[in-house]
Amino acid sequence: MNIRFWGTRGSIPAPGKDTIIYGGNTTCLEMDLNNGKKLIIDAGTGIRSLGREFESRKEDVDIHLLITHIHWDHVFGFPFFSPIYNSSTRILVDGYNSCMKGLGYSFDNKMGDGFFPVRFEELKADIQFIDKLSHGYLEIDDTIIDSSPIHHPQGGLGFRFREHNKTLVFLTDNELDVKEKSFSDFVSFCQGADILIHDSHYRPEEISDHRGWGHSDYQSALDLALRANVKKLVLFHHAPERKDSDVREITTFCQEVLKKKNSDLEIEAARENSVLVL
Repeated sequence: MNIRFWGTRGSIPAPGKDTIIYGGNTTCLEMDLNNGKKLIIDAGTGIRSLGREFESRKEDVDIHLLITHIHWDHVFGFPFFSPIYNSSTRILVDGYNSCMKGLGYSFDNKMGDGFFPVRFEELKADIQFIDKLSHGYLEIDDTIIDSSPIHHPQGGLGFRFREHNKTLVFLTDNELDVKEKSFSDFVSFCQGADILIHDSHYRPEEISDHRGWGHSDYQSALDLALRANVKKLVLFHHAPERKDSDVREITTFCQEVLKKKNSDLEIEAARENSVLVL
């Protein structure tokens, strides 16, 4: 599978000269499976550029859209995803059980005059909620997708993708605490993954002031990857105030830690428009 990052930022878009390398758009990933099927994870602001890419290919869009949770930075790009205005588009939505409500709320929450000039009901695309992952697993030909609850306010899901003998785990907006039992559950969920993409929103010295906010520090993400015998860790959900130089510094620090431990774990920070091949 190929994984392309269209949005790597957390909480709110952060465009500008200081976020050119790692990106300023919020969460959106594109996955091309070996069977030719295409998946998208989350509909943050990065999905707008992905929509433009689809338009340039001049092909009908037939995709699965997986939503981790419905906080605004993960859904408010959806109204700007151009394929939803095309009747030839088919989108199968799955993920957290309130994901369709979240996508709809980006247009209108039914309590006011709406947030967008077009209503969700007026979209031309065929959008269906298949509701597999909150009850078990989703199978797309020879790819198996499992889910795990994340530790985040109002809840959500992380995803594990297994394709032949390769495994990718995506856990964003997930607050790790090595003292809690849930940490062991996440170790089991990530065990032996070829790639783990995990929330690293905070520095370790920042986390004490943000307990309960639903995000991890990079040290906890690193500990998880080591405990789970992961092959590659990708730091994700960069804080909006984090400059490119800050992300680079964090990544270098983690690499030095691994070098001192004589660990084979690879680590990098997610970059907008970069591609992982698995």
